[in-house]
Amino acid sequence: MFDNLTEKFDRAFKVLKGHGQITEINVAESLKEVRRALLDADVNFKTAKAFTNTVKEKALGRDVLKSVSPGQLMIKICHEELIRLMGGNEVALNLDSNPSVILMSGLQGSGKTTFTGKLGNYLTKKKSKKVLLVACDVYRPAAIDQLHVLGEQLDIEVFSNKEEKNPINIATEAIKKAKSEAFNVVIVDTAGRLAVDEVMMAEIENLKNSINPSETLFVVDSMTGQDAVNTAKTFNERINFDGVVLTKLDGDTRGGAALTIKEVVNKPIKFVGVGEKMDALDVFYPSRM
Repeated sequence: MFDNLTEKFDRAFKVLKGHGQITEINVAESLKEVRRALLDADVNFKTAKAFTNTVKEKALGRDVLKSVSPGQLMIKICHEELIRLMGGNEVALNLDSNPSVILMSGLQGSGKTTFTGKLGNYLTKKKSKKVLLVACDVYRPAAIDQLHVLGEQLDIEVFSNKEEKNPINIATEAIKKAKSEAFNVVIVDTAGRLAVDEVMMAEIENLKNSINPSETLFVVDSMTGQDAVNTAKTFNERINFDGVVLTKLDGDTRGGAALTIKEVVNKPIKFVGVGEKMDALDVFYPSRM
């Protein structure tokens, strides 16, 4: 995903090659290229500017050790700042309740239902949890069918009720079932909504208040770049989610969403989707990125 950005950063640091020390002039020249690279990667302008200002402050006045060139020092500082920008450390799911309820939210077409299956698979296989998937997209029968197909593939039970049109009632029934049948985790898949659709936004707000989940995750298509960040901001203002899931990270994405979203909504990226298969799910480690 970051290949393009890496290439541009390399070019930016070439400016410092052969210099014995870091000066305001060669740092400014190098950081102009770094800022341009970030903007090309669809990083929001304010974030890119703040990033280069921080790097500049840290770089100037630092003595370059004999064994370290100015270019290497700048790479080290930029690397540390990029990790900080993406959240610093990985953040685990809160699974302390029994059952722990995870509410999925996001736009239409962001990959919520597929991710619900992937997360169920991850928690079953990697964390040895007994998981119940809940189909709460009352507007699209195809989404309910899709979740049942995934559940069958993964051997995970799915709760649904096509007659019921109120997602709160469906989720409440599912949680009752989970308690009586010793499920550890309930993952509630919801309808995709538009951030501008007041009725739909009120619906997920009411659903969250009614079931009081231990985790609310916002699923977003990373290929939408800055739009992903703006949508995350709107959703966060309404439902105060706990973490972000970036899907389609294996696609032709420039990385702007991954680099900006934590800074803008101050919520960690918890998972990334990296393919179509049900095991194509990774915990998000900023340092590995």
